[in-house]
Amino acid sequence: MFWEKELECMAREDLEQLQLERLQSTLYRVGTHVPFYRQKFNELKVDYEAITSLEDLRRLPFTMKQDLRDNYPYGLFAVPLRDVVRLHSSSGTTGKATVVGYTRNDIKTWSNLAARILCSAGVTADDVIQIAFGYGLFTGGFGLHYGAERLGASVIPISSGNTKRQIQIMQDFKTTALVCTPSYALKIADVMMEMGINSNGLSLKYGLFGAEPWSEAMRREINERLGIIATDNYGLSEVMGPGVAGECRECNGLHLNEDHFLVEILHPTTLEPVTPGEVGELVITTLTKEAFPVIRYRTRDLARFLPGECPCGRTFKRISRIMGRTDDMLIIKGVNVFPTQIESVLFDIEGTEPHYRLVVERERNEDKVTVMVEAVESIFFDEMKKQRALVETIRRRLASELGISVEVKLVEERTLERFDGKGNRVIDRRKF
Repeated sequence: MFWEKELECMAREDLEQLQLERLQSTLYRVGTHVPFYRQKFNELKVDYEAITSLEDLRRLPFTMKQDLRDNYPYGLFAVPLRDVVRLHSSSGTTGKATVVGYTRNDIKTWSNLAARILCSAGVTADDVIQIAFGYGLFTGGFGLHYGAERLGASVIPISSGNTKRQIQIMQDFKTTALVCTPSYALKIADVMMEMGINSNGLSLKYGLFGAEPWSEAMRREINERLGIIATDNYGLSEVMGPGVAGECRECNGLHLNEDHFLVEILHPTTLEPVTPGEVGELVITTLTKEAFPVIRYRTRDLARFLPGECPCGRTFKRISRIMGRTDDMLIIKGVNVFPTQIESVLFDIEGTEPHYRLVVERERNEDKVTVMVEAVESIFFDEMKKQRALVETIRRRLASELGISVEVKLVEERTLERFDGKGNRVIDRRKF
């Protein structure tokens, strides 16, 4: 077991003192070694040595993804390259790639925090963990790999893709924990059904899923079809990778590793703190990163703080699962729409499959939304009125959930694209 109880159950007063000390140390590190931050502090007339409380955090500048791109590749590093033992990078598919680095101590910290996430989800040294995230420059595979080894579990670094082989390995190696995206977990379930394999014949017990937003309904679907306990975890390359936050077995929110990350939830437009329980943008300051510390990094991920204490005993703040992103949130007819809202509705409607595509177009200066939904095969052999009834049910439920009307189109099973990695279910054809 890897439960750092003395840290994860720390009193709030002690935690805040530790956070302040680590924040001051981080500010000194970036203020003396990173020209970008030194310039930012000068522009805002901020004396980083005068930061004496956590409330002073609001005086500090934000860091944006564009700042990482502008300083590509090593401009934001706080240590010489000779001290960097690992480099990772984003894909660069939406612009110039971002590069992050790790010292030997950063790797140790990363391993410990990923091990915390695995432990809180129920994984122990006796488990066999199959990591179906892509490896390479993506941080997801390596981070949870390190955590599993730190935990003492057996690791199968199979990477993503080749789903039939994934299933064969699960059978032969007696995998007990699966690590991948929730989309890919459902794809595995689909292929298992095609192969005539019953999940009850596997050794799977746990699933640790992340890298894309997913709904509670999707969790239930995965649990039922794979016979596991599915938990959510969160991380991003810019602040470390997996290990920033994760659910315990209570499945009632993700525990933030607050001794290593100072987390704010701010209104995406005003950048002021939201009221307790309100959805806003996660903004993260690293407290222990040596090679690549970041100050008030705007993640663009939307979540909210959850009230109350968790029965597991951990005292770190909890956040909701990621509800979407400020930069892929759709604004349709003036209404904020998240794909996870659509997903949640569809999972609860009998006759539909857990796969959909959202197409947004603009006709005569008005937004038009079409939701393409996979329906079970039998619906296409029923009377047309049953198909129309299903379409009307979906349309009515979506209108109630989203607050806007949508068109619904039924398509046959396996018509829509499946994803090995992050699901991309939105096609926005509007020209702004």
